[in-house]
Amino acid sequence: MPAKPKTAAAKKKQPVAVESSESIAQQTEAFLKSGGSIDHIKSGISGQQSMAGPKHISLGNSKPAK
Repeated sequence: MPAKPKTAAAKKKQPVAVESSESIAQQTEAFLKSGGSIDHIKSGISGQQSMAGPKHISLGNSKPAK
């Protein structure tokens, strides 16, 4: 009776996503022709909304005033 393999069979790698600048330009042109629009966002602005509230951190050993 042959011995069982000790490791799992290797999974096939996903194909590498490669886009040429030409294909991206074609997709962008098709998007704009279909009525889409591109919004220009200022540098430093994020579209992600924070799920956590503000964090208030106290540094040092100061006691609250009475």
